Amino acid sequence: MVSHSGLITVMERAARKAAPRLRRDFGEVENLQVSKKGPADFVSMADKRAEETIIDELRYARPDWGLLVEEAGEIEGDPDKPRWIVDPLDGTSNFLHGIPHFAISISVEDKKPNGDPEITHALTYQPITDESFWAEKGRGAWLQDQRLRVSARRNLDEALIGTGMPHWGRGDVAKWSRIYGAIGPEVSAIRRFGAATLDFAWVAAGRLDGFWEDDLDLWDVSAGLLLVREAGGFITDYRGQDRMRQKREYLAASGELHSKLHKLVAGALR
Repeated sequence: MVSHSGLITVMERAARKAAPRLRRDFGEVENLQVSKKGPADFVSMADKRAEETIIDELRYARPDWGLLVEEAGEIEGDPDKPRWIVDPLDGTSNFLHGIPHFAISISVEDKKPNGDPEITHALTYQPITDESFWAEKGRGAWLQDQRLRVSARRNLDEALIGTGMPHWGRGDVAKWSRIYGAIGPEVSAIRRFGAATLDFAWVAAGRLDGFWEDDLDLWDVSAGLLLVREAGGFITDYRGQDRMRQKREYLAASGELHSKLHKLVAGALR
């Protein structure tokens, strides 16, 4: 059995403590109380309860660490310590429509010696399938005890690519359409599943050969950045640079496919 650090244990404990209530609420999705917080972006009581549970668990384990949480926002901690980044329910629209594809995402953000932020620990947990995708910097990416590697496919015409589509109030339809027009004819198929945290985890697991999306928030991508890289993949912005957070653009794939996809995307955006 593969061993992991105490931080991964803390993160998994928090996710698994929140998961049973999420599963129960998912089973009674028609009775959930929901409130509209923005265009096509709904918050359920299940989301709020999961967030409260996870925050309580993480603060109990590391009371002096800060948090960045989707609903609660920034919770201050010791600026010299790492912070948690949490999405208690990614795929809320799937959840509220009874589609069993959503996840809890938790990561640790620390600072490099030069002060730049970096993700050192990551967990994406799927409550319905009980799949725990996790990674530690320098120690690989894993699904439970199974080591993950990105897809070994080398040809675009064999590749299954994931994406996120613009929708009401989010994204640039014209920009997405140009990228789709460049990638679509070159690949085997394109899928839109509606939970970016799982899209990145699936790239790390080789289920998807690549993925692109923009206008994502940090809690949507922080765990995925480490999972893909520790599984041997690459993530850049659409121009192949390491400016994903500034541009809010993310292109993930294995090395050879990433190079090919990047050329298509960059060409589409010229």
